[in-house]
Amino acid sequence: MTLNSFARGGDSGGPSECDGKYDPDHEMVVALSTGWFDRSSRCLKSIRIAAANGRSVLAKVVDECDSAHGCDEEHDFQPPCPNNVVDASPAVWKALGIPEEVGEHRITWSDV
Repeated sequence: MTLNSFARGGDSGGPSECDGKYDPDHEMVVALSTGWFDRSSRCLKSIRIAAANGRSVLAKVVDECDSAHGCDEEHDFQPPCPNNVVDASPAVWKALGIPEEVGEHRITWSDV
């Protein structure tokens, strides 16, 4: 899991793929890498994220973390995401009790 702001002016650059909106950092939202995003099939559905510390949360899928393309204007000139990544809002990190400074954290997730 990586940290991402889906707010206007945040890390994502543009609005979310699923609904064309921005989500404030206090919302429990995620982006999934291209394969897991599965051509938008998980858009606006909840997933359960579990951390090794025993905490778990539900978060709504709002965006794709593009694993195939990047480094262009559409992708805010960011490199492609790694495969098999959950890009989570600060609210998800907080609810899981993981300090944002960690930057990357191993989790498991499942469809709800």
